[in-house]
Amino acid sequence: MAWVLIVCSLVLVWVACLCKILHGSSSPLRNSFLNTGGAFHKRNVLLVIAHPDDESMFFSPTISYLTSTGHNLHVLCLSTGDADGKGNIRKEELYQACAILKVPLQQVKILDHPDLQDGFGRVWNHTLLANIIEEEIMSYGIDSIITFDYYGVSGHCNHHDVHYGVCKVLTDASQGNIEAWELVSTNVLRKYSGPLDIWLSVLHAMQQSGEVMHCLLNQHPQKSFLAMAQHSSQWVWFRKLFVAFSSYTYVNTLRKI
Repeated sequence: MAWVLIVCSLVLVWVACLCKILHGSSSPLRNSFLNTGGAFHKRNVLLVIAHPDDESMFFSPTISYLTSTGHNLHVLCLSTGDADGKGNIRKEELYQACAILKVPLQQVKILDHPDLQDGFGRVWNHTLLANIIEEEIMSYGIDSIITFDYYGVSGHCNHHDVHYGVCKVLTDASQGNIEAWELVSTNVLRKYSGPLDIWLSVLHAMQQSGEVMHCLLNQHPQKSFLAMAQHSSQWVWFRKLFVAFSSYTYVNTLRKI
């Protein structure tokens, strides 16, 4: 009998968390990110990722926020994810996922550079990354960048390198007006707590100044599932479980770099 009560309690908490997400538009936390002084100002935002599917697995709450609030989002994917020889397939899958996420396809760029190939143990040159990112900034008038933090959620070495490539851009005096944000990595328990993590994420963000940290709730988590499903070459059982139970499907905490 006790285990039935525990299961019922968990289900009720899960439903409460989903309700919180679906009504997140009323939260001041949602509407303040990238809005100076509370007034809306359209930003040219560059999301920098390492592989196709990073956008759907990790950044979908952020993408949902940016597209729904009218910001101009560009996606720069620094590899085709060709570790298993499926780079061309994964490239097309990224375009399909971005269509689901309402990112204009002409604003999605996927590189296949010989020195930026997917794989554990493949170290990417930070200067090369910085030069590529700077070209995107200049080409599209980018004023805000979003990327991984130093751990990169999963600990993948390519995620680390993308973070440090962005940091190198920020040290360039000519890019001093660029605002950059990193996706905060959490511990394993929080990472796989699904929507339950929104309470800790919101509390953590509220304890910080709005100038340095923001919590973004995903009001359309079903869209994250649909977007990730477009990555059919990667849509195996353990990734289906990841998207269902990952807190990154439901909430993103962004910290200013």
